[in-house]
Amino acid sequence: MEDELLKITGKKYDKAIAGIASVWQGNQRVETLIYSGQKLMEIFMDEGMTDEEAIEWISFNIEGAYVGLSTPIIMWEYDE
Repeated sequence: MEDELLKITGKKYDKAIAGIASVWQGNQRVETLIYSGQKLMEIFMDEGMTDEEAIEWISFNIEGAYVGLSTPIIMWEYDE
């Protein structure tokens, strides 16, 4: 990894990092951080948000943000 990975601002969010993905963005292969949506929710709820507020905040402010080719990915557990 030559370039530094883009992170969600705030050291407290580092504990929600689940891994690194290597993905194609256009004709370029980039590495990006993967965050656990569930762990992010828990962090926001520890700060006083309800589960609905945390999901809405993550959806609008993180999943809805594009900050370049290596924009972090939010992973949600799959449960049939």
